[in-house]
Amino acid sequence: SGEDGTLLRTLQGHTDNVRFLAIGVDGTLFSGSHDKTVRVWSLADGTHLITLKGHTSCVFAVAVGLDGTVYSG
Repeated sequence: SGEDGTLLRTLQGHTDNVRFLAIGVDGTLFSGSHDKTVRVWSLADGTHLITLKGHTSCVFAVAVGLDGTVYSG
């Protein structure tokens, strides 16, 4: 369960430091990185779902609205 501090899984994919995490209402995890991407993961099993590209510099913030809209910058 991880409640005792046990590592549950390691998510691999970013090529630089991860700055922020956000959890979506649908059970997804969003990670923003110095590699200029936002990655979307399934919290249920850790599967990488999609990589969002387009930032021209580091992603310093990620937020997810109640309607599922992702905001990053």
